[in-house]
Amino acid sequence: MKTLRVLVLGLVLGLPATAAVVRYPAPASEALSTDYEVWAEGQKVAVYTARVLDPPFAGKQWDFGGPYAFANFDLAGPATVRVKSSRLLRNAVVRPASAGVRVTVEDDHTLTLRLAGPCKFSLEPDGKKGPLLLFANPIETRPPKPNEPGVVWFGPGLHKPGRIDLTNGQTLYLAGGAVVKGAVVARGSNIRILGRGILDGSDYEWRKGPYGVTLGIQGSNVLVEGITIRGSSHWTIVPRGSRHVTIRGVKLCNARVQNDDGINPCNSQDVHISDCFIRSDDDCVALKGLDLRLPQPNVERVTVENCVLWCDRARIFLLGHESRAPFMRAITLRNLDIIHFSMTPFLFEPGEDMRLEDVTVENVRIHGEGQAEFIRLKPVVNQYMVKKVPGYIRNVRFRNIELTGRPGPYRVQLAGADPEHDVRGVSFENVTILGEKLGRDSARLSIGNYVHDVQFGPPSR
Repeated sequence: MKTLRVLVLGLVLGLPATAAVVRYPAPASEALSTDYEVWAEGQKVAVYTARVLDPPFAGKQWDFGGPYAFANFDLAGPATVRVKSSRLLRNAVVRPASAGVRVTVEDDHTLTLRLAGPCKFSLEPDGKKGPLLLFANPIETRPPKPNEPGVVWFGPGLHKPGRIDLTNGQTLYLAGGAVVKGAVVARGSNIRILGRGILDGSDYEWRKGPYGVTLGIQGSNVLVEGITIRGSSHWTIVPRGSRHVTIRGVKLCNARVQNDDGINPCNSQDVHISDCFIRSDDDCVALKGLDLRLPQPNVERVTVENCVLWCDRARIFLLGHESRAPFMRAITLRNLDIIHFSMTPFLFEPGEDMRLEDVTVENVRIHGEGQAEFIRLKPVVNQYMVKKVPGYIRNVRFRNIELTGRPGPYRVQLAGADPEHDVRGVSFENVTILGEKLGRDSARLSIGNYVHDVQFGPPSR
């Protein structure tokens, strides 16, 4: 693999004596960004493009100014990144602020960024229009070799395999600098999908890819780590009827079509999603049922943490639609940055008699742009449901949540459906909206019928 490793010696802008950067060449056929140039520790980094809303969706309400750019490189320790652009950068904003990136303006078209270590963030000269997404990854350890047994290996360059099928014990490796056009179907146990390459769906029309989703998982002990997925033609990563699935350090550069949900665990248990960056047009993370015929249909023990989330049109978290599962429970959403959203970011709407219970949302930072709604907990019946009855909501905790940004309604709505399908046991602890702590008398809060045991502040003993 033609990986370029650069060791920079000496103290540079307060960095330690030795900093390591790994960058990857782009395929010769790849049309790189003409808006941005990036150097990491003085070494040129390939800057790719991703499209926003192909026809027939282009030019609609949710179209945010055409293509955007993204770049991957690996870091061991702090580093300095230089960005040049034909666009005006003097007032560019880094989101999320928690990435800890220090910005120095060299001139109207050049910035110096000081990174404390691996991080993922959006550099925005003009809000959502044409940003640069920068993914400073940790350096890979012990990547597989192409001749190892059970390894499906794609090296640097352009590849067009279409559908890639994986089974028990196999590893799919996308090397840095690889652009692999197709979809992956992982069925079985002990499967790994790794690397710094790109799995690319952007050549396929809406809902016409080589498989129903870009990366489908049906099995146990499956790891997806480090890759970038660009331009999904439908849902992106879907564990279905699966157990012990880990999705770590994955970057999703979507928003090319509608229905490009980021990660949708369906009828799955023990799913851990961490250190990911998701930009999508549709829901970033949607937990769903879909199939009661599976041996274990529940959605249980799902954790999403340490992620950066951006949804152009729909929800950040959707829990409950298409709820063919008796239970959706033991869900943890923590240490998250929501940098852009449109519809209700936390929409919990169980139906089909499903019990949505034991959900914790904590340590979340949200950038608001004046949206109407923030949180909705409401059992419903909608067009996606087969059994036309609502569900139940039990024991949901919101703790240490901060929404900042532009003024707006940011409503919080709790409502049951009927005396049986109600909402019980909801708590809000240190939830602030534009500096105002959410309390029982907050004008933003609406508590409807069939809602019981709502608490504010620390839990009572």
